[in-house]
Amino acid sequence: MSPSTARRTKKKDAKPVSTRPFIAHHLAPPHVVLTEDESQKVLVSLSTTAERLPKIFLSDPGLQTDPKFVPMRDAGENLIGRIVRIHRPSQTAGQALAYRVIVPSSGSS
Repeated sequence: MSPSTARRTKKKDAKPVSTRPFIAHHLAPPHVVLTEDESQKVLVSLSTTAERLPKIFLSDPGLQTDPKFVPMRDAGENLIGRIVRIHRPSQTAGQALAYRVIVPSSGSS
């Protein structure tokens, strides 16, 4: 006897609605959006320019690990070109720092 197909069919029109706020995954390293002054100090200490740093999309979910990011984005603050500090745990160094420059997401202007 085979089970009824009515139980196995899925509604194609139903879309799950998530009311849960963003919760960072425990494996996502903390991201911190730097101020303009902090950004300049980092660029001087690294002896480089912002154009030479690796890029990160504005839509990257890792940016939401910074509690200041969502309010800044929702307030309409220009985050393009800002520098992000990423703290990663490292077995050899203890704490590894990485820097990225925020660029527009593909499809946005």
